Amino acid sequence: MNSSLKVGLVQHACSEDRNGNLAASISGIREAAARGAQLVLLQELHTGVYFCQTEDTKRFDQAEPIPGPTTQELGKLAKELGIVIVGSLFERRAPGVHHNTAVVLESDGSLRGQYRKMHIPDDPGFSEKFYFTPGDQGFTPIATSVGTLGVLVCWDQWYPEAARLMALHGADILLYPTAIGWDPRDDAAEKTRQREAWITIQRAHAIANGLPLVSCNRVGTEPDPSGRTPGIQFWGSSFIAGPQGEFLAQAATDSPEILVTEISRKHSEDVRRIWPFFRDRRIDAYQDLLKRYGK
Repeated sequence: MNSSLKVGLVQHACSEDRNGNLAASISGIREAAARGAQLVLLQELHTGVYFCQTEDTKRFDQAEPIPGPTTQELGKLAKELGIVIVGSLFERRAPGVHHNTAVVLESDGSLRGQYRKMHIPDDPGFSEKFYFTPGDQGFTPIATSVGTLGVLVCWDQWYPEAARLMALHGADILLYPTAIGWDPRDDAAEKTRQREAWITIQRAHAIANGLPLVSCNRVGTEPDPSGRTPGIQFWGSSFIAGPQGEFLAQAATDSPEILVTEISRKHSEDVRRIWPFFRDRRIDAYQDLLKRYGK
């Protein structure tokens, strides 16, 4: 396997037009591949709006099986371009059982694996527990022709345990398809705190595990269908970081963007030699991590 890998991500706005959204994702993938990307990450639920702002049973009509239409289209594209694609979709597993699922399409067009989102939020504007059943496949990386991918989804990115387990199971890179943004009513200082916290926690995962990390978010303001709130202003800011948390590339907060950059597998090896966090873990003293709370 080569000592370096070119990775890309596609940041764009979404509407209720599935075909238009998918066309934007595909256009971005093609551009990233033309710029040399061998692995391309798409944002969370990239074929539609972030529908979890409200609870609406009609939204379940948008869910699809795996394999299904989206995996078929992305698989065909992956084979044509000879690259690995990580997509994200609303999975219909069975009547009443749905997941927020990331899918990995291999360069030969096959469905190489999937990851079902484990941490499901239920916050104002993010009513995901109404739609998504928590994942039941654990934190298992997916082996591909470009490396072993530790794929996690959005809310997972706040949990160091998830990143650690992916790393412990052999992930070469951490990837986070994401949909996160501001309440437009918040002031500038609060918006800055939220965005910086989101960036910082993910850079910390890269550092703690000595791994490169790719995080892909959407942009644009999507209205609240109920009209009770101003909606969500997605803050973009997609980025690629190295194993010391260093920025390798970062997108704007308010416009579509395709990022492509090279990551070094040797750098990860070198960093883990000088910062041997895995060597010094006190696995004999972490039992309380299995408790909900320490007291």
